[in-house]
Amino acid sequence: MTKAEILAQLPQLSSEDRSEILMRLWHMEEEAAGRRGPNAAEQQLLDRELAQYEVDRNPGSTWTDVEARLRRRR
Repeated sequence: MTKAEILAQLPQLSSEDRSEILMRLWHMEEEAAGRRGPNAAEQQLLDRELAQYEVDRNPGSTWTDVEARLRRRR
């Protein structure tokens, strides 16, 4: 079956079937990404964030603090 044939069949599937296909595709992509690792742009971002963390190891706010601030804004 060609990609064009698959794409033509998708609208004819039930919502449940499309959701199952989407989840399977997503899992396949996650597995592939895990095997190949981050791309160059992602690696630069990770390196930058790690360097910033090493300079200032302040972990930020806890979820409890963030939640309390959000609740006060209501």
